[in-house]
Amino acid sequence: MSEIGLPLLYALFLWWFATGAVLFVVRLPRRTFPWSMLAASVVLAGALWLIHEIRPTTTAAGAYMGFTAAILVWAWIELGFLTGYVTGSHAAACPPGARGWERTRQAILAILHHEIALIGLGAAILFASTGGDNQVALWTYLILWVMRASSKLNLFFGVPVLNAEFLPAHLAHLASYFRQRPMSLLAPVSITLSSAATALLIAQALAPGAGPHQVAGFALLAGLMALGVLEHWFMLIPLPLTSIWSWGLRGEAERPAAEANSLTPVFKLVPRPASIERRQP
Repeated sequence: MSEIGLPLLYALFLWWFATGAVLFVVRLPRRTFPWSMLAASVVLAGALWLIHEIRPTTTAAGAYMGFTAAILVWAWIELGFLTGYVTGSHAAACPPGARGWERTRQAILAILHHEIALIGLGAAILFASTGGDNQVALWTYLILWVMRASSKLNLFFGVPVLNAEFLPAHLAHLASYFRQRPMSLLAPVSITLSSAATALLIAQALAPGAGPHQVAGFALLAGLMALGVLEHWFMLIPLPLTSIWSWGLRGEAERPAAEANSLTPVFKLVPRPASIERRQP
């Protein structure tokens, strides 16, 4: 087990640091957003170039580089979403009383541009890594994509803990599409399947005859999948998550009141907004 310990720790650290860094940037004054997106776009281009260059590299270092590059691509997506540049065509709260298809349609419109960006960058990584044996970047991105889609669906169908405080004030309207309820049937299915996938990835990392690239690559992917499982549990069990990224959440608290109010188009963001739909089991 010792040979997979370092990749698992690296996946944990990069997840923690990248998440905190994005949370910090999107809570800076809005005048900094264009510069942040410009810098992130330069990093994005470099990450895609790196994925292309290392595609024939089947070493442990190649696995780490592919994993890191995919996380940097994902950071651009997160930054674009949370700054409001790549969200959707409908920047308003869910209409009161919306149910069924209408609620689903409104939710899709609210994040449509984000979903298109996910497809586009996924295609870019696929193209950059085509023809090589090093597919760690592609699998890293796919895991992030699938686990994020699962999280979105669970929030839409209903979970006990919404963690809406992680939304910046200018995206507070998105919390109106969350549903707070004990738990939908999707949650246990999501956790069970992703836990099984984590176990399979660990088994591949520990398989007899696995080389350094396979060990590092599968361990990194297993660590990322395990963190995705953990994020799903965060939606079921109330935990003081803000303390984990207190340094990343500090920026918005230090904004001038006038600017903070100008970024809240629908309602002031609190941990459990009153407008979030609640449903009894």
